[in-house]
Amino acid sequence: MLDESALADDAVMCDFYDLDRRAELHGRPDAPFWELQEFLGVFRSHDSGERHELFAAYDGDRMVGNAVLWSFLLDNVDKAAFKVRVDVADRGQGIGRALVQRVEQTVKDDGRSLVMTDATLPFDEQDSHAYRRFLEACGYEFSIYEVVRHLSLPVDDEQIQEWIDEAAPHHEGYTIETFVGAVPDDLVESLCVLFGQLAVDAPTGVVDFEEETYTAQRYAESLATMAAMGRAGYETVALTPDRQVVAQSTLALSLGANPNVYQWGTFVHREHRGHRLGLATKAANLRAVQAARGDLTRVITQNGDTNDYMVAINERMGFRPIEVSAEFVKHL
Repeated sequence: MLDESALADDAVMCDFYDLDRRAELHGRPDAPFWELQEFLGVFRSHDSGERHELFAAYDGDRMVGNAVLWSFLLDNVDKAAFKVRVDVADRGQGIGRALVQRVEQTVKDDGRSLVMTDATLPFDEQDSHAYRRFLEACGYEFSIYEVVRHLSLPVDDEQIQEWIDEAAPHHEGYTIETFVGAVPDDLVESLCVLFGQLAVDAPTGVVDFEEETYTAQRYAESLATMAAMGRAGYETVALTPDRQVVAQSTLALSLGANPNVYQWGTFVHREHRGHRLGLATKAANLRAVQAARGDLTRVITQNGDTNDYMVAINERMGFRPIEVSAEFVKHL
């Protein structure tokens, strides 16, 4: 396991990042991948609801594999999630399996009983790809597919207006507002309630989640992480007449030259569905992002393949399926 001094060591973290990049883009060179500042911003930031730990395997002084373990601290404390990567030239030597075993032992020592991971797979190999075979050989059970979709930018503003007009008659009495960075203080509490419901209401395959404890402190920490990453966050919300947040859509984009936009989430409160608030918030947020940057080329999102409502919105907006993220679980 890498200690705090390694996290602060630029050389170690650059090695970690470079290995991640080679491993993630192997066989998929056009896939989006975050910039070094974004990577460092995440792993050098604090989240009071989640702990991350980094592991690395070395051959001499050369990093040949690594792993990240995320452990929930305020809820779902029986669970943890991880990601393992082995450098392309060093595969087939047992490095990945050794890292998985090391991560699993850390999870056991922490008193947790369920560990989760995922693998990004091409559609035509989702049942047979080497990444899936590796995880199944390590004792992992398939849980759910999430479909990764891309939307090419720019989208014509008349088309965005058409989506907004299509949704508007269904949500009379609600207002749609967009904020860059933090939402106003009076909206934070109800926005956090909404964020907490997502883990329960979104499709999660064979795993049952408790509602997430998402506090105002964690919201402030997420904004600090966004700033450390060199990203801007666009938050469009739907508000009731008494200004309670009942729907939201988040887009994140680099403040630098990276032309990708990342859809962090779109969610409607369970008591306010059926008003096309998902389409309304996504369309308004897309318009705001395009108005801010004319060089953006695509939006990346992913949803559970059984999330019919969100899949329908994405298809309505022209998102194209690119690949699948297959999620796996193991009871320890």
